Amino acid sequence: MMNKKYLETVYDLQGKDETRSFYDDWSASYDDEVRENGYATPARAAAALRSLTPDLNAPLLDIGCGTGMSGEAMHAAGFTTIDGTDFSPEMLAKARAKGVYRNLVQTDLTDPLPFAAGDYTSIAAIGVLTPGHAPADVMDDLLALLPRAGRLVFSLNDHALQDRSYAGRLRENTDCGHAIIEFKEHGPHLPKIGLKSTVYVLRKAF
Repeated sequence: MMNKKYLETVYDLQGKDETRSFYDDWSASYDDEVRENGYATPARAAAALRSLTPDLNAPLLDIGCGTGMSGEAMHAAGFTTIDGTDFSPEMLAKARAKGVYRNLVQTDLTDPLPFAAGDYTSIAAIGVLTPGHAPADVMDDLLALLPRAGRLVFSLNDHALQDRSYAGRLRENTDCGHAIIEFKEHGPHLPKIGLKSTVYVLRKAF
């Protein structure tokens, strides 16, 4: 059986330097390890976004793309113009080898993203909004990049759902009418370790 040391410790990371080093080290075995555990969220998110997207050729930004498994799922769902970002150069190298991205850029979600509002009509953040990786206010940053009626698909796994800041930020954006929940589904994330996630699609209203 594959060594589970990465999945066993990924939710305990502290600080961006530790996290970046961890993901650089994990890049070589990441795909195999998460697939062995039934990683289901990328395909679920891609199917949800596709069901609501009128133009699959419109540009899509995959935030925190890692080794590109989310990009592969979006490509398989029919999206044709996918750009990706991640803070781990080793993860980005794996993503680049998959051949599904138009552009890949190294970014840090604690810094302003190097994109203009309206560059992308859809943004994906699969497995990104989670404690120790991206705080809840990143949700605001991603919505700010979208044009009116643009869509944000993201997931909150069970660890993130236990952190009230994520649900709170989601409520703040929806209660004021800034965004509308078009899709919400709790389902499998890493079923072999009993972890689930909720996939959301938000449509920006203004």
